[in-house]
Amino acid sequence: MGKKHFFFPAFLKGNIPEAPGIFKEPWGCLVSLSQPQGFPSIPESQKPIGIFFGRSVPRVCGVCGDRATGFHFNAMTCEGCKGFFRRSMKRKAMFTCPFSGECHITKDNRRHCQACRLKRCLDIGMMKEFILTDEEVQRKREMILKRKEEEALRESLKPKLSEEQQKVIDILLEAHRKTYDPTYADFTKFRPPVRSHPSSRGATKSSSLLTQDLSSEDSSDLFSSEAFSTFPDPAEPPPFPSLALQEEQDESSSVNLQFSQLSMLPHLADLVSYSIQKVIGFAKMIPGFRDLSVEDQIVLLKCSAMEVIMLRSNESFTLEDMSWTCGSNDFKYRVSDVTQAGHSMDLLEPLVKFQVGLKKLNLHEEEHVLLMAICILSPDRPGVREPLRVEALQERLSEVLQSYIRARHAAPGGRLLYAKMIQKLADLRSLNEEHSRQYRCLSFQPEHSMQLTPLLLEVFGNEIS
Repeated sequence: MGKKHFFFPAFLKGNIPEAPGIFKEPWGCLVSLSQPQGFPSIPESQKPIGIFFGRSVPRVCGVCGDRATGFHFNAMTCEGCKGFFRRSMKRKAMFTCPFSGECHITKDNRRHCQACRLKRCLDIGMMKEFILTDEEVQRKREMILKRKEEEALRESLKPKLSEEQQKVIDILLEAHRKTYDPTYADFTKFRPPVRSHPSSRGATKSSSLLTQDLSSEDSSDLFSSEAFSTFPDPAEPPPFPSLALQEEQDESSSVNLQFSQLSMLPHLADLVSYSIQKVIGFAKMIPGFRDLSVEDQIVLLKCSAMEVIMLRSNESFTLEDMSWTCGSNDFKYRVSDVTQAGHSMDLLEPLVKFQVGLKKLNLHEEEHVLLMAICILSPDRPGVREPLRVEALQERLSEVLQSYIRARHAAPGGRLLYAKMIQKLADLRSLNEEHSRQYRCLSFQPEHSMQLTPLLLEVFGNEIS
C-alpha cells in the first residue's frame, strides 16, 4: 500500500487573504516527521507530505488566514484553529453547516460555521493521529520539565568566576591596557631602524634629531631601591631615559660603528628599553606585587622582563609572514632585522617557534594578562628572598587562570589549555637564558655594548657587566 499524498487545492485558491507572490503556484516539499520517544508512531502509510515555509515567507494559517504560529497536526495554522481541531477530534464532534457547506472561513467569521471550519482543517492536511492523548500530554510536560531541570543543574554546576577573581582579571586588563600601546606610536622616538648602509652624513643627522626628541634623564639607577620605589605612575608614562648614542671624540669612527653589521642594534636596544619600562608599570599594578620587598620586586623584574616582552610581542606577531608588525613598514621586524642586532638563530629559531605556538593557542586577552602576571611572580627566580610570599601570589593567579579557562574558554580550545600555557613559561626560560648568553657575547665588544641603553645595562647587569 503506497503513501498517502495530500493536495491542498482549496488552500491555494483563495480561502485566505492573498499575499503578493504567495499561493499563486502549487508548492510543497517533504517534511521529516520524527515521533517523540515513548509515543505511538504514525503508520508509514499515513505519514503525509507537509508544507515547508521558508523564513522569508509570511506564516499564514491555512484555515482562516490569521497569523500562523507553526505546524500543528501537520499543517501551518494559528493557535485558535489548532485548539479548535484538537477539541473537535477529542470530542468526536459532528457539525452541520446551516448554509451550502462551502463557507469562506476567515479570521473574523471562523466561529460562525464549525462544520466548514473543521472541513477546512482536514482539507489542508490536519490529522487526528497527531493529537496526543491526555496521558501523552502529561508525559510530554514531564519530559519538558525534566529537561529544564537538567539544564538548570548543568548551569549551576558550570564553573563560575567569583567576584574576587573577576576583580583580579579586571585589574590586570587595565594594567595591560595602560602599559601597552597597540598603535606603537612611541616607536618613532627610538633611534631609527637601519636595514642598509646609508652615507655617514645621513646617519649623523638622524642620530642628532632623535637626541633632541628624547629625555636626557639618566636611568642607569632605575633599579636601585630608591629609584624603583618612586617610579612614576604607569597611567602617566615616565619620560624616556636617554636612548641616544654617547658622543665619540672621533665622529667618523662612531658612524662607522653604528652602521656596521649590527645596524639594527641601536633601534632594538631602544625598543627593549621602552618595553622594559612598560613591563615595570604593568608589574606594579599586579595585586600584591607592591607588598613584596623592594629587593624581591627588583629581582623578579630583572629575571622576567625579557620573558614578558616576548609574551607581549605575540600580539604583533603575524603567522602569514612570521614577522612582528608594529604599525608602519618601518617597524615591521623580520628575523633578518633581529640578526642585525647581534642575535643568532640559536635564539631566533626557537623564538619564532614559540611565537607560532603561542599564537595558535588563541588566548583571550584575560588569559594573556594572567600568563604575564604569573610569569613575573615566579618564586624560583635566583635571588628571591621570600619565595613563599611570591609563591602564594602566583598560586592565586594560577587559580584565577584555571577558573577562567573552565568558565569562559569553551572546548575544544580550552582542553588542556592551562597545561599548554604553563609549558610556554618553561619555553620562555630557555629563550631567556639564550638571550642572556647572546647579550654577554655583545658585552665582550665595547663598540657594541656602548650602544645598549643604561636601562639595559642595569637590567642585564649581572650578565653583561
